[in-house]
Amino acid sequence: MSTPPAAATPDLPPLRDVIARYGLNASKALGQNFLLDAQLLARIARIPGNLNDAEVLEIGPGPGGLTRALLAAGARVTAIERDRRCIPALAELGEAFPGKLKVIEGDALEIDAAPLFEGKPHIASNLPYNIGTALLVRWLSAEWVPWWQSLTLMFQREVAERIVAPTDGEAYGRLAVLAQWRSRATLAMPVHRSAFTPPPKVMSAVVHIVPIEAPKDVRFATLERLTAAAFGQRRKMLRQSLKGVNGALDALERVGIDPTRRAETVSVAEFVTLARALG
Repeated sequence: MSTPPAAATPDLPPLRDVIARYGLNASKALGQNFLLDAQLLARIARIPGNLNDAEVLEIGPGPGGLTRALLAAGARVTAIERDRRCIPALAELGEAFPGKLKVIEGDALEIDAAPLFEGKPHIASNLPYNIGTALLVRWLSAEWVPWWQSLTLMFQREVAERIVAPTDGEAYGRLAVLAQWRSRATLAMPVHRSAFTPPPKVMSAVVHIVPIEAPKDVRFATLERLTAAAFGQRRKMLRQSLKGVNGALDALERVGIDPTRRAETVSVAEFVTLARALG
């Protein structure tokens, strides 16, 4: 079945011209690094799948690079932007795509985004580095099945690898368990530091996360408490790192997990079994 064509893209000025006209130098305090490569942005916008007439939430659009690509793909975008310097540039973009872009000025950490949508949006963002992990954990801790359809998110490469890490790998930890116990998390594409303006000191990557059915009788709060304790002292044996979690040592014995193991050797499925045993 062929993908329906998106609406024709209006003739837009180059992003560099928009940045210069509005004086939008990237703010280090806000964790901003702008993406200007139209082809790269279009590739990112394709990761969630067909966006024609789909609702999309974007956090930190800045001058609107990814926003352009999402709108060109046919999406109806709600963008939350804290930097008021960017609002006029985004308003100009909204005029080019009538009725397709809603911009909310504010802090994404303080805004309840779910009620802003008629249905279940995709979330697609070049996340500000300083709030990316906090927002991800918030979206992963939502009631399940969550209010969003998928997450397509730019992170520092190191963080992205922690999200998709396999058991017993160097990057495997709390973030991997919280992401993978009831969703599929994949590293969709690497992004070289040179693609950004200004270039950050580190490489980046886009992670794609799709929710799946949650294991029965497991609470997110229990799993979060277990992983925080286990990986908070990851070099110690479980019998030491989990002794502060009420009932955890007894639960280890009941489910047959050797208490002399270390956290990085415990699979996502085993953490789920342990959390279920704790109730």
